[in-house]
Amino acid sequence: MSRATATDLVYLIAIVGFIFALIGLSSPKHARRGNQIGALGMLLAVGWTFSLPAVYGSTRNLVLIVVAVVIGTAIGVPAARFVKMTAMPQMVAVFNGVGGGAAALVSVTEFISLGHGSIAIYKIVEILFGVLVGSVSFSGSAIAFAKLQELMTGRPVTYPAQQPINAVVGLGILTLLLVTIVTANTAVLVVVLLLSLVLGVIFVLPIGGADVPVLISLLNAFTGLAVAASGFTINSNLLIVAGTLVGASGTLLTRMMSAAMGRSLPNILFSAFGSVITATGGEGGDPSRSVRSGTPEDIGVLLAYARRVAIIPGYGLAVAQGQHAARELAEALEARGVEVYYAIHPVAGRMPGHMNVLLAEANVPYEELEEMDQANSELPTTDVALVVGANDTVNPAAQNTPGSPIYGMPIIHADDAANVVFLKRSMRPGFAGIDNELLYGEKTTMLFGDAKDTLVKLVAAVKSA
Repeated sequence: MSRATATDLVYLIAIVGFIFALIGLSSPKHARRGNQIGALGMLLAVGWTFSLPAVYGSTRNLVLIVVAVVIGTAIGVPAARFVKMTAMPQMVAVFNGVGGGAAALVSVTEFISLGHGSIAIYKIVEILFGVLVGSVSFSGSAIAFAKLQELMTGRPVTYPAQQPINAVVGLGILTLLLVTIVTANTAVLVVVLLLSLVLGVIFVLPIGGADVPVLISLLNAFTGLAVAASGFTINSNLLIVAGTLVGASGTLLTRMMSAAMGRSLPNILFSAFGSVITATGGEGGDPSRSVRSGTPEDIGVLLAYARRVAIIPGYGLAVAQGQHAARELAEALEARGVEVYYAIHPVAGRMPGHMNVLLAEANVPYEELEEMDQANSELPTTDVALVVGANDTVNPAAQNTPGSPIYGMPIIHADDAANVVFLKRSMRPGFAGIDNELLYGEKTTMLFGDAKDTLVKLVAAVKSA
């Protein structure tokens, strides 16, 4: 067997591993195994790469690859082991952006190595695609990280003459792409790279915080496509297939997320372009209106004597690291004969699947997790809807307030339950920056405080009721 054939066979095994990894990741029951299979496939691919003549036959290439692996390991392992669950979306955004940036650099270096004036047009097109999409993914992911990390406002950012500026940048990139195809000039390609970085920034700035989960999924698809393009550029079947898998899965997830929000993807991405977005409610809700608040003991009694309780988790649960306390509360209620289920909104948290991973970490039975549509059909027969750190995903403004940043997004109908209990630190609006009318409802009770501490108190109150 020739080395080329052996390489294709090893890479094929790695690719099959990637496919089985995606299959495993489609269900929380098998996600850990799927992740392990994917990691083994990547380890096999990277390990075999060291056996290629272009690597072991070149001291410079071997040293550069080893240095890159060491640096990547030194950064990646601590980041993965010590990252908090609340910061997982930020880490995903950063790692995703790095992948896009790497694909863009691979395309640029290949362009330089091929020389001037002797590059086939199809090869230039592949390179330009990798540079454009990879750069947009890199800079766009950086802005997404800044929004998630609250280094900048999570609301849509607009500025004067936004549409003309965007048009100029877009036309400039298009013109330079054509010039690069005709001239194969490296300097022009570098300008395309820089303008593409700018495009990524202005592409993400107008996207509001409530739409960031969809944005992360879309940028992930961009990175996959950029990697596939770089695979075509350097004739790597492994990169082509792996990048296509990421691009396809990211695209499908983006469409699913858009459908879950009840909005088209163009509306999510471009609704804020050239407009000024204002949010109602302010930092502390409407001070002219009163809410009904209760004590843990009162809510504990209400929960203990209910027949059915729905726990609706949100990002506030992740911030407080209260998933284990939520599971303990559910177990305490089930010990009293109360039926408990978790109502999971598709965009709860700040990335797709955030709540599922959070609850799986606390060993919450997968059978108790119900998707939005299923939960909405059961909420009318539910005695208590316990909203823990969620706001936007239960906000009626999504259905009855045209012009709201979340208008049109399907929500979990917590208000259909006989009683609604909100666990919140304050009356501060959710990530979308808008007030929630449900907080002032007649059957709503507020329980203020840190979600984890409050849940622990509720566990004690239920047991003593």
